[in-house]
Amino acid sequence: MHLRACLAALLLCACGMHPAPVPPERLPTYEPLKGAPPKIALVLGSGGPRGFAHIGVLKVLEEAGIHPDLIVGSSVGAMVGVLYAAGYDARSLQHMAEDLDIARFLELRELVRKPATGAPIQAFVNEKVHHRTLEALRMPVGVAVTRLSDHKLVIFDRGDAGLAVRASAADPDNFAPVRIGDDSYADGDELSPVPIRAARAMGARFVIAVDVSAYAETTPQGVPRKWIDKDARRARQIRAEAPFADVMLHPDIGYYAGYDQKYRKRVMSVAEAYTRKKLPEIRAALAASAGARPR
Repeated sequence: MHLRACLAALLLCACGMHPAPVPPERLPTYEPLKGAPPKIALVLGSGGPRGFAHIGVLKVLEEAGIHPDLIVGSSVGAMVGVLYAAGYDARSLQHMAEDLDIARFLELRELVRKPATGAPIQAFVNEKVHHRTLEALRMPVGVAVTRLSDHKLVIFDRGDAGLAVRASAADPDNFAPVRIGDDSYADGDELSPVPIRAARAMGARFVIAVDVSAYAETTPQGVPRKWIDKDARRARQIRAEAPFADVMLHPDIGYYAGYDQKYRKRVMSVAEAYTRKKLPEIRAALAASAGARPR
């Protein structure tokens, strides 16, 4: 895209980019779930555009009749999870992903190397969920964020869905912290890339977790040391939580990520094929959890 066209696109997507201030009663908070504990929780991990792979996983689980009654997500996993909890099925999410206009998430401040605000993410999510709050969605959903005042993991399950997802996706390398009430928040990936413990804390009896991070052994030669260190940190955190999952899914979608439609379609397809191969393992784990013999 030529510079003039790029600037025009940014100017267009900047219009309406800043959502209205969220009233105090809609600020994201956490409240323990009431009623029976969730039978099946689906935990969706962080990974930026790699998160399109979550849709391929959802597609297979749906077709197999495996329906979670709790979604917990970190960063892009929170976005996909909130949209799924709002009632979009996997095929609807697939079409949404294929038709997505990435330009709507760009911000003018990025041209002068300032951190993005994430406001377009907030606006997008609220538009897609019809401005419903997290607790008003069709199923319970937990959004993992890092509270900066004490560097603790926090889960939001009530309040403004778009603002919660915006905070969960606020990667410190690219986004400014998100102010909610008296605290500032950043990407849930910082503390819990795949928030399995959070799902257990919310009462989940059975946890299917999805890790879309890169495989260390596929790291190409010559990538920046910063990337390698971040991948290693993420891998350590995921290993620490993995034993708390009943099923751990980790499709190999390649190292480099992208935003174009070809990339989106490819990672959804790879994750779908991987999950189909894992279905016997998933069914066996579910059967064992229910005290029945695997078929």
